[in-house]
Formats: sequence, C-alpha cells, structure tokens
Amino acid sequence: MKVADLIGSRREVFSITEDTSVHHAAQYLREKQVRAVGVVDTHGKVVGVISHSDVSDKVAAENKCPAWMKATDIMTRELVTVTSDISLEDCLRLMDQNTIFHLIVLDELQGFRGMLSISDILRVVASDEKARADLLEAFLFPPR
Repeated sequence: MKVADLIGSRREVFSITEDTSVHHAAQYLREKQVRAVGVVDTHGKVVGVISHSDVSDKVAAENKCPAWMKATDIMTRELVTVTSDISLEDCLRLMDQNTIFHLIVLDELQGFRGMLSISDILRVVASDEKARADLLEAFLFPPR
C-alpha cells in the first residue's frame, strides 16, 4: 500500500500560517483533533510542523505565554517528507530512523498535501492483519 492510498480520500489539509500564535495553534490542534499540523508560509509552502509535544516542551514546560509566541518560535524546521508514491513500509522505516511520528506529504510540485501519522499507518496494518487472520480462520475452520 502507498501513501496515496491513505491520503487520497482526505478532503482537508490541516495547516496554520507562520504568524499564528502558539495559543491559536494549540486550539487548532484540539479543534481538528490532530497531534501535529503543518506550518505554511505566505506562498503556501510548508516550512515547519507544530505538534502537541512542541507546545508542551517549548511553551508549557518553560512557563512561557502561548499568546505571545508565534508558530515560528516553536515549530520543527527539519522536515522529513514523502511523496504519495512511497510505500507505507518505507514510511515506517523513515519514522523509525528519524524518531518521529508524522511525515509531511508533498505532491510532485512540492506542494503540501498533508501529514501522515504513525496512527494512520498502524490502523491500516492492524486492519490488514485482521483480514488475514479472518481468512486463515475461515480456511482452518470452515462453516459447517
């Protein structure tokens, strides 16, 4: 299975702008029920990522005021990206090698297509394993 198989049906790409306050970024994460969001510049190019851990580690743990900070103050700038033709197995390998839980998905023109989380991939893997187990069970124990 490829990245395109997972993100192809998504209707919305979640992102915030560089000048978004950390307070609003945290509210956006909660509202959209996601753990990370892409940060885009004025041209729509992805320039960073803000995750729950960025907010907790770089703001709350440091006792800083999220209303006074901008996304650029805490975003992760070293991005690990994939394209839609990459396999989910390769995505898992990239996540493991980089110790991350989200990948930035770019199109052929380097446009931001969204993010792929470890949860997205594990849901597919678990579903595939369940289907295999059901098939094996049906083979071993046919209905009588």
